[in-house]
Amino acid sequence: MHDDRDLVEARLKRVLHERVRPAVYPESVPLDVAVWHAPGEPVPVAEGLAGRTEPIAVGTRWGAPWGTSWFRVTGTVPTTWAGRTVEALLDLGFDENLPGFQCEGLVYRPDGTPVKGLNPRNQWVRIGAPVEGGEEVRLHIEAASNPVILEHHPFRFLPTPLGDRETAGSEPQYTLTRMDLAVFDETVWQLVMDLEVLGELMAELPVESARRWEILRAVDGALDVIDLQDVNGTAERARSRLRPALSAPAVPSAHRISAVGHAHIDSAWLWPLRETVRKVARTTSNMTALLEDEPDFVFAMSQAQQWAWVKEHRPEVWTRVKKAVADGRFVPAGGMWVESDTNMPGSEAMARQFVHGKRFFLDEFGIENDEAWLPDTFGFAAGLPQIIKAAGSKWLLTQKISWSQTNRFPHHTFTWEGIDGSRIFTHFPPVDTYTCSMEGGEIAHAARNFKDKGVARHSLAPTGWGDGGGGTTREMVAKAARLRDLEGSATVVWETPREFFEKAEAEYPDPVGELYLELHRATLTSQARTKQGNRRSEHLLREAELWAATAAVRTGFPYPYEELDRMWKTVLLHQFHDILPGSSIAWVHREARATYERVAGELNDVIAAAQRALAGEGTTPLVFNAAPHTRDGVPAGGARTPAATGRTTIGERPGGGHVLDNGLLRVEIDARGLVVSAYDTEADRETVAPGRAANLLQLHPDFPNKWDAWDVDEFYRNTVMDLTDADEVVAVEEGVRIVRSFGASRVTQVLSLAPGERRLVLDTEVDWHETEKFLKLAFPLDVHAERYASETQFGHVHRPTHTNTSWEAAKFEACNHRFIHLEEPGWGVAVVNDSTYGHDVTRTVRTEGDRGTTTTVRVSLLRAPRYPDPETDQGVHRFRHALVPGAGIGDAVREGWRINVPERRVTGARQSAPLVTVDAAAVVVTAVKLADDGSSDVVVRFHEAHGGRARATLTADFAFDRVTATDLLERPLADVPEPEREGNRVSLRLRPFELVTLRFRRP
Repeated sequence: MHDDRDLVEARLKRVLHERVRPAVYPESVPLDVAVWHAPGEPVPVAEGLAGRTEPIAVGTRWGAPWGTSWFRVTGTVPTTWAGRTVEALLDLGFDENLPGFQCEGLVYRPDGTPVKGLNPRNQWVRIGAPVEGGEEVRLHIEAASNPVILEHHPFRFLPTPLGDRETAGSEPQYTLTRMDLAVFDETVWQLVMDLEVLGELMAELPVESARRWEILRAVDGALDVIDLQDVNGTAERARSRLRPALSAPAVPSAHRISAVGHAHIDSAWLWPLRETVRKVARTTSNMTALLEDEPDFVFAMSQAQQWAWVKEHRPEVWTRVKKAVADGRFVPAGGMWVESDTNMPGSEAMARQFVHGKRFFLDEFGIENDEAWLPDTFGFAAGLPQIIKAAGSKWLLTQKISWSQTNRFPHHTFTWEGIDGSRIFTHFPPVDTYTCSMEGGEIAHAARNFKDKGVARHSLAPTGWGDGGGGTTREMVAKAARLRDLEGSATVVWETPREFFEKAEAEYPDPVGELYLELHRATLTSQARTKQGNRRSEHLLREAELWAATAAVRTGFPYPYEELDRMWKTVLLHQFHDILPGSSIAWVHREARATYERVAGELNDVIAAAQRALAGEGTTPLVFNAAPHTRDGVPAGGARTPAATGRTTIGERPGGGHVLDNGLLRVEIDARGLVVSAYDTEADRETVAPGRAANLLQLHPDFPNKWDAWDVDEFYRNTVMDLTDADEVVAVEEGVRIVRSFGASRVTQVLSLAPGERRLVLDTEVDWHETEKFLKLAFPLDVHAERYASETQFGHVHRPTHTNTSWEAAKFEACNHRFIHLEEPGWGVAVVNDSTYGHDVTRTVRTEGDRGTTTTVRVSLLRAPRYPDPETDQGVHRFRHALVPGAGIGDAVREGWRINVPERRVTGARQSAPLVTVDAAAVVVTAVKLADDGSSDVVVRFHEAHGGRARATLTADFAFDRVTATDLLERPLADVPEPEREGNRVSLRLRPFELVTLRFRRP
């Protein structure tokens, strides 16, 4: 037989495009359209429905950037259409390549009842099936003219003012394209689905496969019987020719795909938070409607915040959502407040993501989430498995690891082991997308790509348009139905996440370590103010809980349950994986800065009120220490008059510069303002590598190949400018001030040495006006270390300093929280920070002198990408870092807390003892609070922070009649006995990095 594949495939493509798809709507009549453009921000539905409209014609431009237009469409169903299915086709000017990234709409009935969302690939609204003819049609569309920020095919990352309403202008963005009533021919539509599924499957099968040729002949035969001048009259004959090919069952060994309806909605990204509220309403309206039409379909939605938005802003949609949840088909997923970044949130914040997320779903629906659902998060902190487990969950889904640039991850289904030994069963779908559309190429890729063949057969496919929402379409459901049991394809069945994980876990466990994403490393640095706002909010929340709980127990101070709950949720929302990472538009980060300022003001008020209640009225100077370690004689969590400290001298340095000396550390700062010596007097040991200088600012060009705010590509290191010229190096009361100018920017630093401490503090102010540059602060250290530690949630993770393999080389930019620590046996160095995350650590062997090893720690300060925010980080920034010579890991932990939680000085009448004390330095208390249920029980959370075994005694300075180990949601752990107790003391034995939550029941 002659090879006519190309001929038939080309025939199929043209006939589908030019004849069959257009015949889905064989008849149409135009609707009358009028519009009211709402001024300013979106208005309530009732106001939009009542807006004074003016006629608008198809073909007219509409929609200023970020505007809202209310369209009213009216018409009459022709009487000749009686008995037929009729739909309204409402095209606002969509580009089908950009679902979720452009204009969208929500359709209402005249009484304000939402019908469904409008998206580029979902433009229809059912009017009747069948109609009687003569029906009056009246619909309202709340249309959002969100501008296109990300150009598609190919992606182009061009600077644009459209990312903020303040700079976007008023030029109309879209052209009204189609507003019609149309007859919907379901037979033709089903034929389209038949031909698409078989055509896409055929293209994925081997040419030598008999099945491919069977499909080819079936398709060719179906095309033969289609009358191109009467597609509607011959569609059923064509379908009958295809049924044998569509009814052939899959082979028993076929890969099995669990399809989960999904619409990954970024809580903010190329749109502001307020627009996400509407995106969620559109998508949930679509999905509840689709669930009513498709009995096999299952939809899962994560992010409790988004559910809360529906409840608050769209109660009529919420009613439909609740019914679908009760039916088991609209599934709360993930158990987190938002799909947060997981690298940068602190220990307590990461825990509270699960606390608030899981509690919302429990309170609203009585549903306990067993899975963490993070398809798009930019990498995963090594402490996350323990947090997931402590929240009462046991599974994790992610997708983003498939984006890694250098190494292909060797599993799709595996057990992930965290730093404390906790293991979480993990899956990342081999379909390699969280917006699967059920195309044949995606399904075939999932089966071919699956890394765990032979021991596992199941994978998951999140199915539906996402990022900007939209969700699953009826076309995707129709394709899945045909793929349920089809020869040559993986099998597809709609299932909940729980159903998938139960099947997958029964097949295949295999432990692995850190999940490092080899991409989007620059998100650890972009938008410095957002990151600072997050870090400071986290510590303020901890302080507010600590002092409010202490004051409540000691004085009856009213504990601000509702205020703290609200502020936690606000901070958690801003940890979403495009806000905290700095990859959103200017509007998002402008609002974030204002939000963090407001939160800081409210939390400082709570702290001040609680401290006033504790201190009373008086003139005695008191220091409140919220850090988890004693400081200057003030116990952790207590307040008292501070102990006296020593003194620091500032002298002239021979050859220029200055010397800081406090008897423990002697620091030489040369005439360039660089630290050429940091001598540990007690250890008789130099910190700075010979011939090198610390406090070295380095400037790199920074123009990645794509994803500007997200990525830094390794070639940035090829070019560097050392900023060694100083405008000023002078001694001041605090220490030594250095001023530098470069480009259009200016840096002012003050280096200080605290009395009685081995800690050189570097306060850095940068007035930053560079573009596409990367600013680093370098510390070349005379330390030979095979690995270094960087803090993560509830512990630290070790990474190698070498690049022996491609896996290590790919980690050229990594995340830390408060500290980086490296050491030789018996002596180490820590670099601590108050608000930065990105860093790199490299090592070289000196070729001259002692031929020792120089290990260089560089912290990342600022970037200047121009997309999606063309003014990223322009302006003044302030950072605080400290170099801590002679530091063990415990010193690194302590100094990291010290620099992030400054003492507070208050005058009053009385000192305050801590509510709880722990007698082991390795055990760090991260939370002291009252129980969330309002019972006034005291909850204490702590962990082993040094990476070893710990024995400790926790002493409670208040009356309690029972102490119970709980999960993060403060529920007793069924399989854990009550801790050993003697009076008010509790005996503890902790494994390395073990996390413990205790609840003290007060009488």
